[in-house]
Amino acid sequence: HKHFPIVHEDVKMSSDGESDPASSSDDVHSPVRVRLRNKKISTEDINKRLSLPADIRLPDDYLEKFNVIGPALFEQPISRRLRRVSLSEIGFGKLETYIKLDKLGEGTYATVYKGRSKLTENLVALKEIRLEHEEGAPCTAIREVSLLKDLKHANIVTLHDIIHTQKSLTLVFEYLDKDLKQYLDDCGNVIHVHNVKLFLFQLLRGLSYCHRRKVLHRDLKPQNLLINERGELKLADFGLARAKSIPTKTYSNEVVTLWYRPPDILLGSTDYSTHIDMWGVGCIFYEMATGRPLFPGSMVEEELHFIFKLLGTPTEQTWPGITSNEEFVALNYPQYKAERLSNHTPRLCSEGVELLSRFLQFEGKKRISAEESMKQSYFSDLGTRVMSLPDSKSLAAGGVTLASRSVSSFPHGRPRLKTA
Repeated sequence: HKHFPIVHEDVKMSSDGESDPASSSDDVHSPVRVRLRNKKISTEDINKRLSLPADIRLPDDYLEKFNVIGPALFEQPISRRLRRVSLSEIGFGKLETYIKLDKLGEGTYATVYKGRSKLTENLVALKEIRLEHEEGAPCTAIREVSLLKDLKHANIVTLHDIIHTQKSLTLVFEYLDKDLKQYLDDCGNVIHVHNVKLFLFQLLRGLSYCHRRKVLHRDLKPQNLLINERGELKLADFGLARAKSIPTKTYSNEVVTLWYRPPDILLGSTDYSTHIDMWGVGCIFYEMATGRPLFPGSMVEEELHFIFKLLGTPTEQTWPGITSNEEFVALNYPQYKAERLSNHTPRLCSEGVELLSRFLQFEGKKRISAEESMKQSYFSDLGTRVMSLPDSKSLAAGGVTLASRSVSSFPHGRPRLKTA
């Protein structure tokens, strides 16, 4: 083994909290260094150092301790271990940091509670997954944790904390008021056409971000799209992402719905690619625009029947290779002719109908991508600013907000945009 000399670098903090090698040893006694040693460390300093949210309330004893040992900590690069220890001392990773309020839902393995963080006083959603000793944490829960830790986007639900005890794994998410299904119910299944556009654009933004990172959602449905009072829509429930196959039930014991599943997957394809999500986007778009599910089948045969009745029974011309699919041949569907989508979507403008048709393609590779969808003329009246927003900024930063619910639809033409 070769032995390399250890080089001790003096380190100073840059403005963003990252460490920089100092230019010379004299820097130890520089005015900035001396001022840092003499300065009382504030909550803001610690938040910046540990990359914490600005609204966090640090325990008094932690702040006092930091002012005793803090300056030394601020003079060295922060290691992952040191950051983890610091977060634990603040209260992250501990059940007692969160107060359970109402139960929001329950399944075989998981219960979801509305809760409150003692650190921020903000509402949170606590997804408590019971661990079976023989099985350990359900794979879907592990997948969700590992994926969400890396996905940071304004249109993806934020995972704030993970608490692992012997009996349970608790995921602490940001709290949003309702899901798209509840939103539809609350407005009598008639969403303002402007808001349909806003919700669809946000869904595509979040999905485009995932797809660029080779993450598929694979369980898109209105119940997995969360909405807050500002009209921000966020993708949630990544439990099936990257799974090898689609199970019939989730770990919260919900039946995985067929309504948003593409025909190629229904007919046995295991070619899981980003296009698997785009069919579901089309189904959700239709549901927002009309107030009713597009293909509400309870079994695979019925689901395919609904699809073929609207889009036409596929042939070699419309879906090359379909006549050699044994399942399709065995089901022996009548030869339906494709219906006009515009006859089923009276509230959608022609650009909206065109976009819908590009989502609902039999062949996965022919479906429009999330990235490409956002460039379509249907969204042109949202303005150019929304197209170049940073990942962390919501649509409100682009000057676009929800339209009032008092007007449910526009008879013709485009909605007037409300700007912030």
